[in-house]
Parts: sequence; structure tokens; C-alpha cells
Amino acid sequence: MFEKIDAIDSKISKIIRMDHGDSPWWKLVTFFAHSGDSWFWLAGLLAALVLFPTRRSLAAFVIAAILGIAAVVMVVKFTVRRSRPPGEWGTVYRNTDPHSFPSGHAARASMLAVIAVLSGPVWIAVLMVVWALLVSLSRVLTGMHYFSDIVAGILLGIAAGQFVVLIRPLLMTFLPTVF
Repeated sequence: MFEKIDAIDSKISKIIRMDHGDSPWWKLVTFFAHSGDSWFWLAGLLAALVLFPTRRSLAAFVIAAILGIAAVVMVVKFTVRRSRPPGEWGTVYRNTDPHSFPSGHAARASMLAVIAVLSGPVWIAVLMVVWALLVSLSRVLTGMHYFSDIVAGILLGIAAGQFVVLIRPLLMTFLPTVF
């Protein structure tokens, strides 16, 4: 049964995948693939901590959420140990994180989108949802993940986003100097 599901997943992923550089859309796809990188978000949020004192609480909260989802994703990845699809693009990812299930980019992007939906203005929420879907799809298009990896990442991110928004008032109560 699992072999049949895996074969379908591999087939869907192969159909969706782009060949490296063969499309004029490749640069846009790789932009979205990288825009979900944790280092990118953490660097931006650390800068926000310094540059926008009125938003420090929000920036600290999102940093904690990103670190939390990263820890959960890594535990699942090193438990499941599913190898990434074969390919050449994304050497950094392949060398530092050889496991693909679930997609950390899809989980992080979906979590950030849910936080925006539950906490932010509608226009930011809409942008974040569209961005999260593009990040997730780009991970299959570039051959870094199977389709089921991003589905699992999206579901994990949705659950994590709801959870962190739910516990934010508790964090603010018990750690007011941080959040």
C-alpha cells in the first residue's frame, strides 16, 4: 500500500518539477524557493527588533515561532528520514539537510501565513497566503521536495500557526519583557 502511494507521489512530483534553467520562469521559481529560507526571515526579524522598537514584541514572537517550527520539522525529518528527490539544484539544502519530509519551507511559510490571517490586516493576510502557496509549490518545481512533503509541511504550518497565535497571550503574560 505504501509503495503504491509513494509511486503516485513520485509521479505527481515528477510532472510538476521543472528542469533546471529550461524555463524563463526558473529565476522567479528559485526566488520563491529561497524566500522561505529561515535565515532570510530571521535576519529580517532581527533587523526589525532593532529598527522598529514598537514592533519588538511581534518580531520576537515570530522569531520564536520560526525557531519552534524548525525544531518540530527537524524532529520529524530525522525520524522519517525520507531522502530528497534526486537532482542537482539546491546543493546547500541537499548537503545541510538531506531529508525532505516534511518541507520546512512549506511549514514555515504556511505558519507565517496563518499568523498573518489570524493577526494582521486582510491585505497582508492575502499576500502571505499567496506567497506561502508559491513557496510551497516552488519547492516541488525545483526538485527539492516531493508533493507529499509540501502537503505535510502546509498542514504542519497551519496547525503551528494556530497554536502559536493561541498561546501568544500566555507568552506575553509570562514573559512580558520578551514578548
